[in-house]
Amino acid sequence: MIQGAGSNVGKSLMVAGLARADTRRGLRVRPVNPQTMSNNAAVTVDGGEIGRAQALQALACGVEPVVDMNPVLLKPETETGAQVIVQGRRVTTVVARDYAALKPSLMAPVLESFQRLGADADLVLVEGAGSPAEVNLRAGDIANMGFARAAGVPVLLLGDIDRGGVIAQIVGTRAVLEPGDAALVGGFAINKFRGDPALFEDGYRLIERETGWRGFGVVPWFAGAARLPAEDALDIAASGGAGGLHVACLTLSRIANFDDLDPLKLEPDVRLSMVRAGEVLPGDADLVILPGTKSTRGDLAFLRAQGWDIDLAAHVRRGGRVLGLCGGYQMLGRRIIDRAGLEGPAGETEGLGLLDLETEMVPQKRLSRVSARHVASGAPMAGYEIHIGRSEGPDRARPFAEVEGMPEGAISADGRVMGTYLHGLFSSDRFRTAFLRGLGGAGAGLSYDATVGQALDALADHLERHMDLDGLEALARPAGR
Repeated sequence: MIQGAGSNVGKSLMVAGLARADTRRGLRVRPVNPQTMSNNAAVTVDGGEIGRAQALQALACGVEPVVDMNPVLLKPETETGAQVIVQGRRVTTVVARDYAALKPSLMAPVLESFQRLGADADLVLVEGAGSPAEVNLRAGDIANMGFARAAGVPVLLLGDIDRGGVIAQIVGTRAVLEPGDAALVGGFAINKFRGDPALFEDGYRLIERETGWRGFGVVPWFAGAARLPAEDALDIAASGGAGGLHVACLTLSRIANFDDLDPLKLEPDVRLSMVRAGEVLPGDADLVILPGTKSTRGDLAFLRAQGWDIDLAAHVRRGGRVLGLCGGYQMLGRRIIDRAGLEGPAGETEGLGLLDLETEMVPQKRLSRVSARHVASGAPMAGYEIHIGRSEGPDRARPFAEVEGMPEGAISADGRVMGTYLHGLFSSDRFRTAFLRGLGGAGAGLSYDATVGQALDALADHLERHMDLDGLEALARPAGR
């Protein structure tokens, strides 16, 4: 199990890299994250939803993602409340103070998923959440040491030297762990080192001496991570291209499934900007993307508070294009109705009015992988749907795509505003190339899947060079022993 000495230390990519490395060594590897919090979800082959990081880890293992790889997924809807997904299906929505009472009942499905994965694997790589140093959350824990003890799993503690204070991160974690938890830690590793790792030799030995834990390596900064799906929406633009086609995406407060943007950041002809709160929409944007969101009406209010509704109207008047994805598609219509209060207080909200349609929220969530055809270009697309709500209106007569011969999405009469419920569409190379060329871009003919695969191989090579993978394999043991 890979646990972090803090949040965002690189656990997800570490598991992905180890998964690829161990798979290449001939092992049947499976990833699992017992409990994670993310609105960046993937639809699994068995019809549920899991965190997108676990879908990448499954790809690293060369297998399809299944719901057992992330048995508990928390999807924040407000500052204090989140939707609870158990083994791929929504079971409830709770506020933070009530989740502690729910957690003990979730250990059983978490262990069930872990055992099912282990039955078909030589090695299960477990990703923790946050940090075990948060001992105030230890009671009822299912994400870190609580899970490790229940499942009998040895732990590798990962520290992030790039943010500073890595000695205190790891030694401090050892100081606050209770003896039974500390005994599960088989060692530590240092991540994101810049410069010559030999310069940290004294610090490395100090950590070994103060903790009694073995070191498994110092991993230099991996620049190739920019070619892999981003873990945070604000990380996307930092690795984007510098081409002549400017695509701007609004960073909504509950942005969801922002991995839609990952293929665009790799296109050399695309300059991708993430427009943050307090910033104006760039006047030179060729395309503005309204992304998915976990709270459509709430984020529509957030959008208006930034003045982005005025910016969008001006953008369209100048001849600019707009693409709404899922919740962003719903915002583009005339009205959003939520009679049952499925995403917040019951009621209705006036939309942006850029598409002639309205959306009604319905209890049934649509979760499916789909094959589609882009109407304008005829290019094939593979994607997925993960939403509540039905959208109907005159602009649906001009569909964005066709799914099994049925119209999907909508386009305005002037062709400048488009909307679709399909996620993951830009991962399809032929569609992405055709769509970008339709905007005046060059379309570089990039193979997205091949690029991600090459990046995973490079990450595995990186870990092989800088970590004791033989030692880590020896650390692993059958569950419960």
